[in-house]
Formats: sequence, structure tokens, C-alpha cells
Amino acid sequence: MSTGQATSGNAGNRLTQAEWQARVELAAAYRLVHHYGWTDLIYNHISYELPGELGAFLINPFGLAYHEVSASNLVKIDIDGNLLSDTMHRINRAGFIIHSAIHTARPDARCVLHTHSRAGVAVSCLAEGLLPMTQGGLQFHGRVSYHAYEGFNVNLDEQARLAQNLGNRNVLILRNHGLLTAGSTIHKAFQRMVYLEQACEVQLDTLQCGRPVNMPPPDVCELTARTWDERTAGEDANASDDIEWAALLRLVDKLYPDYRN
Repeated sequence: MSTGQATSGNAGNRLTQAEWQARVELAAAYRLVHHYGWTDLIYNHISYELPGELGAFLINPFGLAYHEVSASNLVKIDIDGNLLSDTMHRINRAGFIIHSAIHTARPDARCVLHTHSRAGVAVSCLAEGLLPMTQGGLQFHGRVSYHAYEGFNVNLDEQARLAQNLGNRNVLILRNHGLLTAGSTIHKAFQRMVYLEQACEVQLDTLQCGRPVNMPPPDVCELTARTWDERTAGEDANASDDIEWAALLRLVDKLYPDYRN
């Protein structure tokens, strides 16, 4: 993988409008992950394949915390890890291994979001994995894949297993490691992570009570999951996503306005 060269000035002056908009929205997602407390020092990643540029995606510069990520300092790479724009930053190999594996295998997974949150890692360590038990969490009923822990993600041969284990699903729990969501848009991947993180937290909170857990009947769980599936397709779903994402962008604009730089 290339390490790139230093650059100066606002990247937006040299980019297409589509790429700059993608950079702004991806930077917003990084700030939102920081806001919700899902970060792990300088590690983890959110990647986004650029519209009209097959195999080219944006990822965070290695060494910066999520609250430091902005539109201009995101790094543009290809599916092989080569830098596609001048930058003073490098990328994290583990991030490249995981994210390029998903982008290569799943053209529909334009955005891939990976976290090491406390609740997510805890659930990844449980033998039973995720036990969705709430309205928001039930969207994952029968729709979660698992990837066995193989150590640090630094070997290219793990990419095939990552892609195979995810399959056609949009949620992957990496055992003893963390969570991953995919989506056709930045917002969709982020929305899934909101509810996945919430489902993990609720599961841990509920099990700590030491009381019997009320689980809906399997048919109700599946019905709820299918209803969630229907919300991700069609014009109505896209309209709802736009409204929801717009609200999140207003939050980022208020709290972290420099993400657009």
C-alpha cells in the first residue's frame, strides 16, 4: 500500500461536487460516532465507496481521533489500498483489510461502519451472540452474521472469510472484536449501527437483572424484522432516511461545525 505525499489547501477546491459532498457526509458520520461514544482511541473505521468511482473509497487517516476527521483530511484509496489523492496521512492496514473485503464482495454495501464499543465487544464475546429483544433490535432477528476471531486483521487471506461470513446480510459481529454494519448509503449503515449498539446495550442491561427475560414469539420476531426490511426499500424509505439523516446533520453542524472543513 502506498503512503502518499503531503498536500496543502482545501481538498474541496480540487474535487468534484459529488466527492466533496460524500466527504462532508462521511466526516459527519465520524463525528456522530464520536458523539455517541463508540470510538476506540484512533482505531476503527467508516468507509464509503464514491459515487461513479467503482473501487474507490474514502476512509479515515490513521492517527487522527474521530473528532479530528474532516471532509478534507479523509483519505481516498482504491480496492488494493493504493492512494488516489495526495495526502500527508497513511491508512490503517486492518481497516483496509476489513473494508476492502466488504466493498469488493458487496457492490451494494457502499458504506461500511466498524466499531469496538464496550457493549458491542461484550456481546461479541458471548457464546449466544446477539439476542434481539426490543422493537429496534428485532430488525436483526435472523439477520446477523458472525466471523470467528483470527487475531489482528492484517492478513489478506482473511478477506475471503470476512466476505463469505457476511454473505448478503448487512450486520456482521466479529467475535471477540466488535461490530460491523453495511448500507447502500452512509446514513443506512449509521442507522443500523445505532440500533445494533442499542440492542447490545439492552441485552447486557437486561441479563444483569437476573430476572426471566420476556422474548416475543418467533413469528412476531420475524414479522417485526420483515417490517424493518420493508422500511429499507422504496421511495417512502428513502424519504424517511433523508429526514432522519438531515436531523443528524443538524446535530453535527451545531456541535462540530469544523467537520465540513
